Amino acid sequence: MSGLLSGLQLLRAGWDVDVYERVESELSGRGAGIVAQYELIDRLRGLGLPTDDLGVKITTRKILDAHGRVTSEIECPQVLTAWERVFRLLRDAFPAAHYHRGRGLSRFSQDAKGVTAHFSDGETIVADLLVGADGIRSTVRQQCAPDVGPQYAGYTAWRALLAERGIPPETHRQLFEVMAFGLPPGEQFLAYPVAGPNDDLRPGHRRTNVVWYRPADETTKLRWLLTDERGTTHAISIPPPLIRREAIAEMRADAERLLAPQFREIVRLIDEPILQPIYDLESERMAFGRVAVLGDAAFVARPHVAAGVSKASDDAAALVESLKAEGDVERGLKRFEAARLEENHSIIRRARHLGAYLQATRTQEEQARAGRHSTDSAVIAETAVLDFLYA
Repeated sequence: MSGLLSGLQLLRAGWDVDVYERVESELSGRGAGIVAQYELIDRLRGLGLPTDDLGVKITTRKILDAHGRVTSEIECPQVLTAWERVFRLLRDAFPAAHYHRGRGLSRFSQDAKGVTAHFSDGETIVADLLVGADGIRSTVRQQCAPDVGPQYAGYTAWRALLAERGIPPETHRQLFEVMAFGLPPGEQFLAYPVAGPNDDLRPGHRRTNVVWYRPADETTKLRWLLTDERGTTHAISIPPPLIRREAIAEMRADAERLLAPQFREIVRLIDEPILQPIYDLESERMAFGRVAVLGDAAFVARPHVAAGVSKASDDAAALVESLKAEGDVERGLKRFEAARLEENHSIIRRARHLGAYLQATRTQEEQARAGRHSTDSAVIAETAVLDFLYA
């Protein structure tokens, strides 16, 4: 999405833009639920895109204890959407003739006159500017800053999207229209409503986004979780069909032992859970001559701040504004970097603070942060709320 956000804003500023997507098939059904922060909604409106039906609107957050009792409740109006919904808005708005699938970048070279992109099929393309918006495994970032990479945060998330119609009626009545938290010691369970398949927002056709954060030591538990039935240990993540039955069985058994009855019902409905190790990624630079990296290619924050798409949108806007202000690519990219580095670093810091109590191991400083941000009142008020970033 950061590539499309950049491409659309550059187009509207008068640039000729082509987007190259390494995946051959059309992207769909990826990711899960996201919080549509108001900053993102404003950016989408600025692009002339419809936002009235962007997602499910909620007003309330609740915490349930292990017995299913509500221990805390606050008002927090937000729009909850899905990765696929926002991506489709952006994808449909970008000219189809300039969106190229199945085109993987191998490397690039540059000089004072331009930058040359070398693709895996042997083609080379010369341009004024190359934007690396290619995610946590960014090819562009690896060439520009090979020492920068994802750092495991000390915990994982079990994730799933569940059809609204499958949720038992009483649990649906209590939880579906809210952001619901469960807080076993050192863990966090979260469930909230998002659009259904094909962006369906009709009652009964929506989905529940489920996330369960759990500590996992990198050398022992994480390695076990990322090892498939054949004994192959995967790097970064593991495809859902390859997760071992024992790992899923353990997760289900722990749900019965630790979670509220309402959450246990939800976990029982999960057919094929997704396992997501949580990583930090933090760059010291975003501009390299005529090359920029932005979005998750430059910074990946833990999900607790719910800032991923919003920060990508802000990166894209700053890129376009800086290029326009300077009238020169290299000077414009330096201005862009100066505008975005500190805010991205602040998002990473905030995400680390909120997630410290979930880590398998902690420093003394992280232990202090865990104490401040793990209380019921802190979790329910701070999770996925960008206002705290600027407090």
